[in-house]
Amino acid sequence: MGDLSVTKLNTKKDRANYIHHLINDIEALDLMIENNMIEEGPIRIGAEQEFCLVNNQFLPESNSLEILEEINDEHFTTEIGNYNLELNLDPLILVGDCFSKLHKQLNSYLKKAKDVVAKNDGKIILTGILPSLSVNNVGEDNMTNVERYSVLNDAIKSSRRTSFDIHIKGVDELNLLHDSVMLEGCNTSFQMHLQFAAKNFVDNYNWAQAIAGPVLSVCTNSPLLFGKELWSETRIALFTQSIDTRANSYLLNDKPSRVSFGTDWERGSITDIFKNNIARFRSFLTTHFIRNSVDMLKNNEIPKLKALQLHNGTVYPWNRVCYGLTNGKPHLRIENRYIPSGPTTVDEIANMMFWVGVMLGKPKAYNNISDKWDFKDVKTNFFSAARYGMSTQFYWNGKYISSHELILNELLPMAYKGLYKMGISPKDAEYYLKIINDRVIGYNGSEWMVRNYRYLLKSHKRYESMQILTANIYDKQEKGFPVSVWDMLHHQNESILKTKYVAKHILSSDIFSVDKKDSIDLVLHIMKWKNIHHMPVINGDRDLLGLITWNDVESYIDQRDEKHNSVSKLMKTDLITVEEYTPYETVIKLLKTHAIGCLPVVKNKKLIGLITSNDLLHD
Repeated sequence: MGDLSVTKLNTKKDRANYIHHLINDIEALDLMIENNMIEEGPIRIGAEQEFCLVNNQFLPESNSLEILEEINDEHFTTEIGNYNLELNLDPLILVGDCFSKLHKQLNSYLKKAKDVVAKNDGKIILTGILPSLSVNNVGEDNMTNVERYSVLNDAIKSSRRTSFDIHIKGVDELNLLHDSVMLEGCNTSFQMHLQFAAKNFVDNYNWAQAIAGPVLSVCTNSPLLFGKELWSETRIALFTQSIDTRANSYLLNDKPSRVSFGTDWERGSITDIFKNNIARFRSFLTTHFIRNSVDMLKNNEIPKLKALQLHNGTVYPWNRVCYGLTNGKPHLRIENRYIPSGPTTVDEIANMMFWVGVMLGKPKAYNNISDKWDFKDVKTNFFSAARYGMSTQFYWNGKYISSHELILNELLPMAYKGLYKMGISPKDAEYYLKIINDRVIGYNGSEWMVRNYRYLLKSHKRYESMQILTANIYDKQEKGFPVSVWDMLHHQNESILKTKYVAKHILSSDIFSVDKKDSIDLVLHIMKWKNIHHMPVINGDRDLLGLITWNDVESYIDQRDEKHNSVSKLMKTDLITVEEYTPYETVIKLLKTHAIGCLPVVKNKKLIGLITSNDLLHD
């Protein structure tokens, strides 16, 4: 879709014209397969690198269009978030040292981007979800100013007719109502492409589904979102919910999500996969069509299948079938969309080599796997891997097996076999697959992030911990070593961040509050039990109504009858408040000038935290 100028399908005529071309493209693809026009060889690999732009505070920097213009290279393109960009690598023939060549190409283009970003006082970070991202970064004002994103956003919103209800439960829990598809912009991935001939394509696709869980488990790199510790690969849950066209209702909704692992094995022909998506998901975008694909074939021309590609670009299976042209020849490939960006480019190439090797090293015993395994076991494996990463127990070949045992004893040997069969350099295979091996016996990106984030939270508030973690990820990425050998953070190297402190850095968000109808007696006991001196009064919508202090209630300790009065009679309502990005110096001044011990922090009148004298920074 990124290559097309799109508009929303509005009129009956537009819809009819688009459907005509879409069905025509399916017919053309069937004809090309039937007439052996799909390229059988050589096999090629390719990749797309999404990355984050941050400023010197390691916070998202919303200048992607300016950076893109200055880079001035067609390999780079936009993403929906204006703090993200995408790099499209040139496809390479799968042979010899193609993986190390792809690695060099990736590093070379990223260096070009890094040089431009550095001139603009910024940095590039590779990570599935940027740890320093906050809810403030995912509003519609952070959407890249390119028409196709606003068209997509409007189309999905009009389809839902309600806000996006995001709920992800891991160690922590995220509950969020959001008003746009911009949460999709939290996700950055390293999308990998592997070309296949039309013969046995569907069986190869089913094999890609079967191995997705184990492959993902060792590659997870996105455990945090808005400071919450969620899934090992939170992108899987977030992307599914952030671009969901289905509206919640009181009726059971069995319609699948556009972001999906699928509902069953694929059977039949390649075009049946596309037909299934067309049957399940209605088009809501269109583009300008000039030529009829079937007519082009009759004139010995190869069509681009623009209508089919447009529809395919609005359906997001984690393994997606793609049609394309290389040197004027049509080909089919599988796009692996579930692998996150980062932690380093060497980790990404290792992930790719592992996936490609397992795809091509499939033993004959796993042929026609759709007749042997239950699809729901495979789907369970995938979501278990997304939740638990390397802790996953997989149901594999009729028995439960740990991710460690499965990868070390079966999948890595399988990957070596598949790579050697294709003539991949043994030096490359041993170098990159050792990185996968080291992760299995050590830790992957998610585990490193979680361990160090928990450590930082012992001595820092959440927002600063998010920044420090991001700063350290950048520092270690630049050194280029795989994540399995990254050392853990300690006092000597954790504070590589020179922070401009704001209220958000020091506020306490885990606070006790009361309703205005609660009794003074209850407030007294909560304050004594929890050893706190300030309690905000809020309503069910978290609107700040007032504040109670220990001085306000202390005199009621011995007043048995008066203690049953409601909080509303006692609370202060003339409050001094700050917003989350109020400068730290202003916070200090307000506390001193007004001789108060507590400042509520509000966002759109809603309480998000408290700052007391105990929260102030002490050198």
